[in-house]
Formats: sequence, C-alpha cells, structure tokens
Amino acid sequence: MAENIMAELAWRGAINQVTDQEALTKITNQRQISLYEGVDPTGPSLHIGHLVSLMILKRFQKFGHKPYIVIGGGTGSIGDPSGRNSERVLQKMEVIEQNAQSLKKQLENFFGQDGFVFLNNYDWLSKIDLLEFLRDYAKQFNISTMLAKDSVQNRLAGGLSFTEFSYPILQAIDFLNLRRDHHVELQIGGGDQWGNLTAGVDFIHHHLGPKTTAFGLTCPLILRADGTKFGKTADGQSVWVDPERTSPYEFYQFWYNQPDSVVVNYLKFFTFLDQEQIAYLAKKVQEAPEKREAQKALATEVTTFVHGSEATKQAQRISVALFSGKYGELSAGEIKQALAQMPQLTVSDQTANVVTWLVDQTKIEPSRRQAREDIKNGALAINGEKVRDLDYTVDPHAKYDGQYVVVKLGKKRYYLVHVQ
Repeated sequence: MAENIMAELAWRGAINQVTDQEALTKITNQRQISLYEGVDPTGPSLHIGHLVSLMILKRFQKFGHKPYIVIGGGTGSIGDPSGRNSERVLQKMEVIEQNAQSLKKQLENFFGQDGFVFLNNYDWLSKIDLLEFLRDYAKQFNISTMLAKDSVQNRLAGGLSFTEFSYPILQAIDFLNLRRDHHVELQIGGGDQWGNLTAGVDFIHHHLGPKTTAFGLTCPLILRADGTKFGKTADGQSVWVDPERTSPYEFYQFWYNQPDSVVVNYLKFFTFLDQEQIAYLAKKVQEAPEKREAQKALATEVTTFVHGSEATKQAQRISVALFSGKYGELSAGEIKQALAQMPQLTVSDQTANVVTWLVDQTKIEPSRRQAREDIKNGALAINGEKVRDLDYTVDPHAKYDGQYVVVKLGKKRYYLVHVQ
C-alpha cells in the first residue's frame, strides 16, 4: 500500500480529475478528512458500475479517513440529467423510499456499518421552501455557466426540463450541508459528475468563505475490452449486486470471464490486492494466460467483497462442477444459480419414458427419431448422468429436492426443467 491515499489512487489509475490535487494530497498527508459519495435510489439495486467510485471511498477508509454515503432520497425524486438522453420518469415517493432502504441495506452488507456514515438528503432538502431555494441557493448559479456543462449541452437538443436542470443546485446544497454540519471536505463522483462537483466547491466557497477547504475528485470512465460501457454482460444485461437479480455465481463468472487485455486494470480498480500481488498476476497473464490466475483472483476478490466468502466458495464450487460435468453433485439452490441463464421449462411431477418426456412433455427434442438418435449416440445426460437406454424412466423427484431436472444435450446445451 502506498504511503498516501492520493499516491495509492494514482498508481491504481483511479483519478480522473481533482479540483486541487496538490492541496488535497498535502491535507491527506497531514490529517484525517471526511468525504462522501452520493447514490440516488432510482432503482432497488446497485449495479457494478457503482463500484467504481464506491471502491475509492473504501480505500480512503483504509487510510484512516471518514467516509459518508448520501442516499439521494431528495435528488432521486428529481433525476440527474448526466449520462442520459431523455427525461427520467418520476417515481412515487414511496417507491423512492423503498429503493433508498434497499440500497442502504446493500451498502451496509459489503461496506459494513463500522466507520461508514449513511445519510439521506431528503432529510434536509425536503425542509427548503420554494422562496428559500430561489433566494438563498439558486441565486448563486449563473445560467450561462450551467448551460456550458456537458451534461446539459448533451440534453438541450432533445429537451431538458427545469426539474432536471436544477439537479446540480440540489447536489451543491448537499455538499454545503455536509461541509457545514459534518465537516466533509471532499466529494467523490464519476467522470460525468465533474461539473456538479466543481459547482459544489464554488457554492461552498461562496457561502462559507473562499478559504474553506472543499474538493471534488472524479474517477475515470471504465470501459469493457470492446470499448462499450462497463457494467453490462455480453448480451447487454446489467450486473447487479442484488443476489436475486444477479446470482453470486453469475457475478463471479462476469469477473472470471474478463479478457487478458483489461484484467490487470480491473485488479487495480476493484480489488485491494497490493502492488506486489498485482504485479505477480500481471506477469502470469503474460507467461501463462491459459491458467487465468488473474481472472480467478479478480472474481474471488470482488465476489467476496460484495457477497461474502461463503457465496464465493459456492460460486467456485458451481464453476468446477459445470466444467467437470459433475453438476449432479450440486444442491437445488446451486443448480438454480448455475443454470439461471439457460432455457427454462416446466413439467408435471409424473414419471415418464425418456423419449416421451423429451418430445411430448418438454419438447426439448423435435421428434422421437431425433430423441432416440441422441440417446444412442450418448449425447443426452439427465441430472449429470449419461442416458443410453431407450427404456430409461425420467423421475422428476430423483434429484434437486424434486424441484428440478437438468438436461444436457450435446456439449453445451443445458435446460433447467422446473417440476410442478
């Protein structure tokens, strides 16, 4: 670990822009600071794109600094225009509150409650009346300056409401409240938040004086190997931290399947492995890429951070079982995770001849002739066992607590059959 948090972030490539890097480095060398990241509850779950900046908070904590996470119960009801092509559909306040509670629980699960302070900006934004907002806050924002921001320029052609246009003002009010009431001196955000962060710093200087310490730091935009936005799977699906949306096994596989071209950078961004450990793994990428040691380390570290060690061990067990073909040894819960993205079918709990079951009940096979041919050729496996007998009887209660039957046809075609 580097001697200073700023040096640590720099070698990890985790700094994009800083309002005054020299001053921030000097202060963090001398004393503890408080810093914050805002997360709007626009949905019920975080996704891995959120980890980019949240990991920076955790690193600051490891260097003895005090991190705050602000759940945007107020700003989430407005909608940030950054990174969007159209207006958000405004959600009901009860939905926003439910999302806020869900996000807080997720953050507590992998950050822990010790050392992190959670706040909700609805607590102070909801107390500001219209005239106070216009006189004491909006008056300090120049329209020309706001119009020049990239997040606004990108939206003007398609239309931008005053509601979303006012978002940077609310975010600046957040920073002012945190600086004044909690002595928070640094705001962290993604690269598209730079304009909002600098507006917050200026806002604090106007209200609390030009010598008041206030900084903004953005992290770089993380891209996939193909140059597309990070955080999506190959088919464009978001990778969530909610295990009900993205299972720990799928989460693990996302990281394990990263190509050699990005894995070392991802190890720097998303793990707490030190320089020596990452240098060793980078060397292994060059010398023995087929062993995928770097990918395994990445998947293990991130999955453990988000889901815990037991979920990681389970994900590894599922991976080994599928690779070796011994998936019959998995539990019902593990097989549900393993085959969540495979075709899903439903059958009755009645036993049946294998040919009849494949053709009439599941329609996995198009005809009896094809079913018999695949069975004779050894292409069919049920619950991890090869089926070569045309008189074989499928018993839906035989495995996985009677909940599932797993069919493998050929080398890669899996079906998860749910038993009614």
